[in-house]
Amino acid sequence: MADETLSLKKAFSGHGGFGVDETTMAAMVTKWRKQPDQKSRFRSDFSGFFTKIGSIEKCEDDYLLRLKTEFSRFKNIMVLWLMHPWERDARWMHHVMHKSYPFTVIVEIACTRTSEELLGAKRAYQALFNHSVEEDVAYHIKESYSKLLVGLVSSFRYEGPQVDNDMAKWEAKALGNVIKSAGSGKLIQNEEVIRILTTRSKRHLKATFKHYKELHGKPIEEDLGANLCLQETVKCIDKPAKYFSEAINIAFKEGADKPSKLSLTRVIISRADVDMEEIKETYHKQFGVKLEDMITKNTHGHYKDTLLTLIGK
Repeated sequence: MADETLSLKKAFSGHGGFGVDETTMAAMVTKWRKQPDQKSRFRSDFSGFFTKIGSIEKCEDDYLLRLKTEFSRFKNIMVLWLMHPWERDARWMHHVMHKSYPFTVIVEIACTRTSEELLGAKRAYQALFNHSVEEDVAYHIKESYSKLLVGLVSSFRYEGPQVDNDMAKWEAKALGNVIKSAGSGKLIQNEEVIRILTTRSKRHLKATFKHYKELHGKPIEEDLGANLCLQETVKCIDKPAKYFSEAINIAFKEGADKPSKLSLTRVIISRADVDMEEIKETYHKQFGVKLEDMITKNTHGHYKDTLLTLIGK
């Protein structure tokens, strides 16, 4: 373990070059998979690259720029893998406003992380960029879905087991009435829709969506028209594995733009220790091919090996 850690430190110092044993580095992913404490110790011990800021060890920006070349064959996956999850999420959200990442990245982070994880990402965002993510979203995103995004990143949802089933039924009816009266084009700015989606617990919303389907004979997302932001919000809350499998598959499509291609790394890095087995099963069921086969077909070298390791191949 000491030799492997030294190899990583050598690479992250920017002095690795061709002397870095990339096979050993890729093997670190295997040995440190599902060991967040090991990565935390590495960050704490490597003060030249990671600086303590609040409760996380943040990456120094100058080093990040230098490492783009150093880790080009890994497509930055090693840097992201070792980065504190809160900082990683904060940087990804910042990319939405400043590097043309799709707004769905904010929906993804706000709706699939725990309340504590989202709060941590927001604190990291403020420490890194000297703004709150809420004010940046409100300022930079002018589209009709801005208010919903601000509500989603502002939320701190209850995560206990209790669900008021009567209230879930009532809100399922309320959503149906709003959809019927407002029309799909105005739903994204409807106060009641925003209130329900941004304040209720995930368990409560799952119950609400279940009652909606019972009342109307189809999933709520089918009644949301062309409102991609609403559709992705519902999907991230109700069926996150489906959302993630679709995000991964977009990266494999011919002609996919750069942000879409990067979703492969983002999803696998962030979900490897969370729900990757469910995502793999969902992907296979949805697209008729195993995720590991698609990764093998569409990626190469140590990047491919690292991805396969992270999904538990």
